Amino acid sequence: MEDLLIWVDENDNEIGYGEKMETHKKGQLHRAFSIFIFDWTDATMLLQRRAHGKYHSGGLWSNACCSHPRKGESMDTAINLRLETELGLKTNCHIVDSNVCGLLMDGGEVIYGCGSFQYSASFGELSENEMDHVFLYSPDFGGFRKQDFSFNPDEIEDAKWISIKELNQWMEERPQDFTAWFQTAFDLAYDVLCRQARDRDMFFNFRSQG
Repeated sequence: MEDLLIWVDENDNEIGYGEKMETHKKGQLHRAFSIFIFDWTDATMLLQRRAHGKYHSGGLWSNACCSHPRKGESMDTAINLRLETELGLKTNCHIVDSNVCGLLMDGGEVIYGCGSFQYSASFGELSENEMDHVFLYSPDFGGFRKQDFSFNPDEIEDAKWISIKELNQWMEERPQDFTAWFQTAFDLAYDVLCRQARDRDMFFNFRSQG
């Protein structure tokens, strides 16, 4: 399979393909994804600090995994491959619409689609022009363990688990610490996370009464 990014129009229809650096030099709109990972056991979200050697945004903090599906890859396949490449996390995730099911029940093998948005940002001679699909991975029943992660130093310089309250305060005080896409992507993931929290409360309240 050629390692080509997927060029899209403003409706996310495929219109062509291009090599990564070519795509970013042209500022061509292309398909991307941003994955947020939330651990219900201690109510923390995983952030990564991008390696300084990355072609842009090195040293900035972002969501757990950011990448692109390649030509011929389904989004499911791309997500599973990149979670392992960047985080050492072996998954068999299947995408579901967050509006269809409100509670993860499949042992961590479900990843929620949270929506998508288009954004652009310039980085010297390169620019990002992405149709970014946002996903939330938050297994509730027998999902990942934090020791399952093994961060790829070529991609990730540092990582941390942080509460939503601490993260919101950090973003408010130092927005320059984060990547250009992070705030908008976080808002989409956070909306789904809040709905999951409500559904979890309803589920566990119901189970305790049974």
